[in-house]
Amino acid sequence: MKFLEYTPLDRINDFLSELNLGERTIKGRLEAYSCKHTGTDKKLSLSLENEILDYLGKSSDTDSSSPVEFLLSRSSRKTLIYLVLTLYHMYPDYDLSAVKAHQFLTEESWDTFKQIFDTNMLEASKEWIEAYGGSSLLETIYKPLDEVVKLSECEIYSYNPDSDADPFLEKGAIWSFSFFFYNRKLKRVVSSSFCCLSNLVADGFAADNLCYEEDGEIFDNMDI
Repeated sequence: MKFLEYTPLDRINDFLSELNLGERTIKGRLEAYSCKHTGTDKKLSLSLENEILDYLGKSSDTDSSSPVEFLLSRSSRKTLIYLVLTLYHMYPDYDLSAVKAHQFLTEESWDTFKQIFDTNMLEASKEWIEAYGGSSLLETIYKPLDEVVKLSECEIYSYNPDSDADPFLEKGAIWSFSFFFYNRKLKRVVSSSFCCLSNLVADGFAADNLCYEEDGEIFDNMDI
């Protein structure tokens, strides 16, 4: 997977790098990639393919809504591998061995993304309007997304991992959501991840550490 430099996404990423809203901080990130193998991608792709085939071999689920039905198609497996490779490139130091096929929900739509975005990013959107005016935050995101992957031709996936496979999960996380926009014809994917962190938890954690350090200094000066 090759990272694509795209300036219109930079302004959004800068704004959402750490948006402090008082008791909460919102973080967001959008990255574009071409589905071209680089470095160890080929070896990792083979490993992921074997993992998926092993999963299929052990599964007896015949429900049409299950991931088994989706993964029986080779093209679907290839799509899933591209999405997982994207995660690996976004988080090279994170252990993603727990990633499983069922953590991607297919058949999502722009309306689904919009609903989740509008619900969770309301305050961030207000801050965007105050800072930049003009188009809303969602409209500003839509334009570069459409330019990179042509949303009308995209397959949209949401990422819902278990906690041990969630690279977006940080201490004090209140919520997080992640979507992938994949254009099969253009062989491009844009990842988007957003999370909200409690500053109160973070401040409490810092205070606890400070108290611990002060206690340590007291005991250091005592003869035991």
